[in-house]
Amino acid sequence: MSRIGKNPIDIPSGVEVSVGASEIQVKGPKGTLQTPVHETVEYKVEDGKVFVSRINDSRSARGQHGLRRSLLANCVEGVSKGFSKALEVIGVGYKVSVQGQKIILNVGFSHPVEFDLPAGIDAKVEGAKLTIEGIDKQLVGEVAAQIRRVRPPEPYKGKGIKYVDEIIRRKAGKSGSK
Repeated sequence: MSRIGKNPIDIPSGVEVSVGASEIQVKGPKGTLQTPVHETVEYKVEDGKVFVSRINDSRSARGQHGLRRSLLANCVEGVSKGFSKALEVIGVGYKVSVQGQKIILNVGFSHPVEFDLPAGIDAKVEGAKLTIEGIDKQLVGEVAAQIRRVRPPEPYKGKGIKYVDEIIRRKAGKSGSK
């Protein structure tokens, strides 16, 4: 039995879950999300909870049980609270700014790098800290990873774009004594 799949999902007040033939739609105060259903997994909405169970013990049903429960739980959390990822820009002269749906990064190149935000994603800047927010967990993580790829942190001085909770393993560099 899947340890994750057997846990029920609590539905907070203001969130509505409707199970369809091909997808589950979750509506909440922050927006609407859909997640696809799988034929080997069954969903029941009862008294403020969603129960996810598998219809048989086949290999694909066991594999999908915990996955589909996690995807649905992420949708419920996204429309009620939302998700965010924080990035930090470290380096002399490195800076970040937001203009509408564009992020402008000055990170040591000869030109500023412009990054267009997809629909449903917001960004805020506080000093050298950039926060990406949205209701779709996968999209928030992907946008943060794409921004980090513009200038990943380097191991000698630590310059670049990193996650706030990321630890960079530093290298000693050249030794000057001989």
